Amino acid sequence: MKQARKNGKTLGRVMKSNPSDKPSVIDVSTLHDWLQRPPQVSPFFLLDVRGKHELYGGHIAGATHLPVDSLREHVERLIPNKSTSVVVYCATGARSRHAAETLVELGYSSVARVEGGFSAWQAVAYSVSHTLISDSDTLLSEQQRERYSRHLNLPQFGEAEQRRLLDSRVLLLGLGGLGTPAALYLAAAGVGHLGLLDDDFVELSNLQRQILHATSRLGAHKVDSASGVLADLNRDVTTIPYKLRLDRSNIGGIFAEGWDVVIDGSDNYSTRYLVNDACYFHSIPLVHGSVHRFEGRVMTLHKGRGPCYRCVYSQPPPANLTQSCDEGGVLGVLPGVIGVLQATEAIKVILGLGEPLFGRLLTYDALSMQFHTLKVPRDPACSLCGENPTISTYIDYEDFCAPRSEA
Repeated sequence: MKQARKNGKTLGRVMKSNPSDKPSVIDVSTLHDWLQRPPQVSPFFLLDVRGKHELYGGHIAGATHLPVDSLREHVERLIPNKSTSVVVYCATGARSRHAAETLVELGYSSVARVEGGFSAWQAVAYSVSHTLISDSDTLLSEQQRERYSRHLNLPQFGEAEQRRLLDSRVLLLGLGGLGTPAALYLAAAGVGHLGLLDDDFVELSNLQRQILHATSRLGAHKVDSASGVLADLNRDVTTIPYKLRLDRSNIGGIFAEGWDVVIDGSDNYSTRYLVNDACYFHSIPLVHGSVHRFEGRVMTLHKGRGPCYRCVYSQPPPANLTQSCDEGGVLGVLPGVIGVLQATEAIKVILGLGEPLFGRLLTYDALSMQFHTLKVPRDPACSLCGENPTISTYIDYEDFCAPRSEA
């Protein structure tokens, strides 16, 4: 529960303010406030402990159903990491008291119950969902439990986390050296909705590093080439094709389509600045990656969590000082390393796991086989996210950036 605030207190502090043997108590307005925040900013598990018949009257969106009578039997499978913050509610508050005390008894360190329960939620006319609620016994099918079993064996990874991946949406910009390994591993991991954006076609020179494509698909559109491979890898994954090149006329509409993370595998500065600005305007986490010759870089950017791309590179370099991969070359395996790191960051952000590269730039030198991490502060003078921003709309950098080339 990082950085979420209610009346000056972080969400985590509210839930851990009581002695360890007693859960915290929150009201429905506090819960409503927490639910408005992005899950990667203030992650918590919302548990509906009412009986199954009570769900016909609706539930709070985002809740998972586990009846209080089944709590001891199933909760440790459902929420394996006992440091996960858990909020429980029932109809009026009585059963949630028992459920919260049971969770504390089982060793969960951050537990809160909702005073007044679902009745109090309805009394103040907060939104009620009538869609199918995730149930402790139906989060995953038996086939999915087998497919993702190595995930489910992890101590911080349960069926709820896998279900969150299956429900998530990641937009991949570019299906070249970076986007193709990222797409493969995200699909294998069960990220359920992958936006694939590229305007290019498969060429022979791509195949040294762009591992989703193949000799048999030379001349095919990269989006079609990638979609077929990903569908064959994992039928749980839906691909959303965009056979176009991003520009300021179309980026706003595409980025408004509810993405949890954007992975930037673009190969030119004009797109990188445009994507940075769009992610900032739409408050979408952005995982940036770049490669050149034997070196690669990764950083994760999110509004309010550190710098933006412009803080690191305030202006694009002049065209005569940059080299494309066509001109400078790139070691074929290098984009695989960086693309997989980008996929790893995306999964961490979606699930609220570990420490994403907010405010940090990771560099990799393949020749020396060394990684370095540099702290990158937000620039108060940044023209986009600084104290006195001057950028409030999309800018076309084509006239200032290096010519487009293959990553």
